[in-house]
Amino acid sequence: MLSSGCLHCSTSGDDFSSGTRYPALFDDILTDAGIQVVLSGVRVPRMNAIMERWIRTCRRELLDRTLIWNRRHLLHALREYEKFYNTHRPHQGINNTRPLQPLPQPATDQAAATRLDIRRRQRLGGILNEYHHAA
Repeated sequence: MLSSGCLHCSTSGDDFSSGTRYPALFDDILTDAGIQVVLSGVRVPRMNAIMERWIRTCRRELLDRTLIWNRRHLLHALREYEKFYNTHRPHQGINNTRPLQPLPQPATDQAAATRLDIRRRQRLGGILNEYHHAA
């Protein structure tokens, strides 16, 4: 996604396919910056929708709350958010699980639930919070 340095562009429904909105010069600028342009497939509407959803979520949960100082800081924040998004943040579309984590075992002991020791780990200075059971 972001770590690979790709820019997702749609080829359907507007003037992307003819190249009039983003001329070849724009592609050269992106290539010089190390960004690979990946065109979404024609008649594959979900491909672009998934990226748009990820960008909207990243913007709402991270970028709208962060003052970015420079490119290095932006890349660091995006890498941390990507790790958080894939390993800790629950996703409603997949039954509130995490994409890169195994499903947790269900809690069956009610007494243990009353004496849980939960620890918070802050990421990016408190913008993102992770909660774990203490060992």
